[in-house]
Amino acid sequence: MGMNTSPKRAAFCDVDQTLVRGASSYHLARELYRRGFFGLSDLWYAARQSALYVACGEDPRRIRRIVERALHMIAGHHVDEVVSVGRHIVADMYSRKLFEETLGILRRHEQLGHEVWLLSATPQEVTELLAEHVGATGALGTRVRRQDGIYVGELASPIMHGPEKAHAARELARERGFELADCWAYSDSASDLPLLRAVGHPCAINPDPKLRAVARESGWPILELRRAGGLLYRRGTRRGAYVAGGWWVYRYLRKRFGRSRQR
Repeated sequence: MGMNTSPKRAAFCDVDQTLVRGASSYHLARELYRRGFFGLSDLWYAARQSALYVACGEDPRRIRRIVERALHMIAGHHVDEVVSVGRHIVADMYSRKLFEETLGILRRHEQLGHEVWLLSATPQEVTELLAEHVGATGALGTRVRRQDGIYVGELASPIMHGPEKAHAARELARERGFELADCWAYSDSASDLPLLRAVGHPCAINPDPKLRAVARESGWPILELRRAGGLLYRRGTRRGAYVAGGWWVYRYLRKRFGRSRQR
């Protein structure tokens, strides 16, 4: 029997509104507030930004303001404190806020032997915990500078947002030996178009208006998993729309790679 020479492949997945409902920055801020990291005005700010994100999509300027405020809030705190908060969020909040359909797609990639990487502007420590929770290969988030285990309130890397995600995917491809033309990417935001366009198989999940328009024009699959009016889409036309989109992805993965894995 000959050796399996099939190329390595990977799936890159955004976190907010793609894998997790809402904005992860708000989930983190809420738990940090509960533990006394900052005051009520900071929590209100995080809640407002989360609402704007859900309603209007991502805005690079808003992301920058959120990160700058977060850096100020965690400066002087020990890394282990934030990791502890992250574990609580992942074990409790994220478990109840995961989009099961997205998680199912990532599971399918894993079954086919593909690597799965989460890419998020959320701090690296929290993103890694979420990747561990869902069984992903790994994660890349925003890195915050530390000294002797204490955050110093400065970035140690660019914010993992927009073009930085595409750059990270290219670096991973180079380091781990796969071609981006053979890879997948999943996102809800037009800010991730550089990443989606960098791979051979882009998919829009819960897309904002701009990404929806680009996906339709480009013929990319679109999955709509959000709640409508506070309730899950009922069985029928509306629910069928996103189920059909999810089934398209499953069928494509199975048709293209399922059989080859069985040989």
